[in-house]
Amino acid sequence: MGVLLDTHAFLWWFQDDRRLSQPAREAIADATEGFLSIASCWEIAIKVSRRKLTLAKPIERVVPEQLGLNGFQLLPVDLDDVARVAALPFHHRDPFDRVLAAQALSDELTIVSADPIFRKYGVRRVW
Repeated sequence: MGVLLDTHAFLWWFQDDRRLSQPAREAIADATEGFLSIASCWEIAIKVSRRKLTLAKPIERVVPEQLGLNGFQLLPVDLDDVARVAALPFHHRDPFDRVLAAQALSDELTIVSADPIFRKYGVRRVW
C-alpha cells in the first residue's frame, strides 16, 4: 500500500512524537511507498516563517534528509491535482488538505492523517 503522509504525520514520524497513533506508525513502516507532498513542505515553510513551528534544522535540510532516511518520495503538485482540487466539494477550507485529498485520490494513495475530513472526499485514511 502506498501512503501519503499528512504534514503532521510526517513531522511526528521523524520526531518520534507519541501523538502519532500506532496504526499510523504501522502503516508508514509497512508501506510499499511513502510520499510527502510538496504542499506539505509549503505548509511547513509557512508555519516556520510564522513561528508556529520550530525545526531543528532549516527546512531545506530537514526535508531532504528525512526523505532519504525514511525512503519517502516527494510528490509534486501538477496541473491535474489543481484541476481535481477545483472539482472537490467544499468539505474543507484548508487549501493544503484539499491538495492532499486530490493527490491521494489521483494516485490512489492512503492518507496517514488524524483529520477525519478526508473520508468525506472518499480518500482511504489510516489513523
